[in-house]
Amino acid sequence: MTAERDEDFLEDQQENGVETNHYSSIPPSPSPEDQDEAFSTYFEQKVHIPDTGNQIFSFRKLWAFTGPGFLMSIAYLDPGNIESDLQSGAKAGFKLLWVLLGATIIGLLLQRLAARLGVVTGMHLAEVCNRQYPTVPRIILWLMVELAIIGSDMQEVIGCAIAFNLLSVGRIPLWAGVLITITDTFVFLFLDKYGLRKLEAFFGLLITIMAISFGYEYVIVKPDQGELLKGMFLPYCAGCGPVQLEQAVGIVGAVIMPHNIYLHSALVKSRDVDRKNKKDVKEANKYFFIESAVALFVSFLINVFVVAVFAEAFFNKTNMDVVSKEQSSFPHTDLFPMNNDTLEVDIYKGGVVLGCFFGPAALYIWAVGILAAGQSSTMTGTYSGQFVMEGFLNLRWSRFARVLLTRSIAIIPTLLVAIFQDVQHLTGMNDFLNVLQSLQLPFALIPILTFTSLTSIMNDFANGLVWKISGGILILMVCVINMYFVIVYVTALNSVLLYVLAALISVGYLCFVAYLVNLLNCGGGAHFQTVLVFLINT
Repeated sequence: MTAERDEDFLEDQQENGVETNHYSSIPPSPSPEDQDEAFSTYFEQKVHIPDTGNQIFSFRKLWAFTGPGFLMSIAYLDPGNIESDLQSGAKAGFKLLWVLLGATIIGLLLQRLAARLGVVTGMHLAEVCNRQYPTVPRIILWLMVELAIIGSDMQEVIGCAIAFNLLSVGRIPLWAGVLITITDTFVFLFLDKYGLRKLEAFFGLLITIMAISFGYEYVIVKPDQGELLKGMFLPYCAGCGPVQLEQAVGIVGAVIMPHNIYLHSALVKSRDVDRKNKKDVKEANKYFFIESAVALFVSFLINVFVVAVFAEAFFNKTNMDVVSKEQSSFPHTDLFPMNNDTLEVDIYKGGVVLGCFFGPAALYIWAVGILAAGQSSTMTGTYSGQFVMEGFLNLRWSRFARVLLTRSIAIIPTLLVAIFQDVQHLTGMNDFLNVLQSLQLPFALIPILTFTSLTSIMNDFANGLVWKISGGILILMVCVINMYFVIVYVTALNSVLLYVLAALISVGYLCFVAYLVNLLNCGGGAHFQTVLVFLINT
């Protein structure tokens, strides 16, 4: 079926006189000059790549390719990830840092596939899905990815609202913070009118603010460096139980986000690469991988800052430890009960306990870091929504209409949460949203490995046998880990009705995943399908 769709699509394009790319069976998207001026997202201009001759490596070229990877890396620093980091430190100390390292490496390998797809085909993942999948599964796939975007967007907007609440000492309620975040997101998203590089520099500034803010907390807490290195490079968790296991699974679910695969495959289109020249395509793949590795290394360090701060200062602490540190003038004296129960923290309480132990400056600097994380990830999340909607539905709306629609999809549920949920009790919602995004992972991972493995799409740049097999194992492992996370969450609800509902949904969900895997065989991905079937039977 996939091959037939390819042939029909190519025949239509050849009849219309469109020149296809020698290295891909999919013709490039229309250039910005060929599109209506109102239709533009991030690509109004393309960054020129300097000619440096036959140099094996050039910092000038690396600088020209720098940008998309750092925008992609912001998803590894969103408020959902920050909360997962602080809970990891508070519940397991330094023992799960190796899980964070492993998840980041897995993320890098998946982002490599996304970038290669965008560079080789000149199209992002949602556009390729539009051309390769039949109508019904394509619409279902789009809805699943939209759910993941909405879930992530809610975490990001709520994170910004919490930061505003902390900075204003409670004067700005959660719902008002949500409205402020949504409004200023509209303003910031139009920064690319002043130039693509200026927009990327703005995102770089936000990442720098996060690094300085969380780095400050790291310096004042002074974590044990020996324990930190031990936790990072020794894949073992002594004395860990179900709580720590669930937290480890949560780290993987928070780091590897489905919509980020779609985002990165689109962002790489912003560079002026001659896709008819195999050497230029190969070179672009190399530099985008280097840039992504550097960007994810920076995001990993920032995540380590957060884990280490809470591991050193709050691991095995109780509520009484916090109460004893509170001052009479402190505005959050009633937040922690006077008992010896283990301290539970989230983004909001995390800032409060930092303020209790290390002074008000630690609280406000923490809030600034959360604000930068939430604001930057909200903006890239909006880009994800636009790319996904345009690609799957082939929309050609005006820029403002697309931004308005993608913002509106998330604003209603987020506002309802902000109005009816207490800022001090958002951990349950965050767990649910992490589960929601975990469920959507196969709908990004299976398509990206499918398409990058097909020679009809990638030609000389298709995945080799090693990548197909290792990619299949990797994706199955990630999906199994996240399904475990979902099962743990559902069983904790203690409701027979919810069990039955979850079982019915799971049947439909697994059938659709099996359908996507089966398409691999039709499209030539037999190696990947064989690996999945073998591992599932095992």
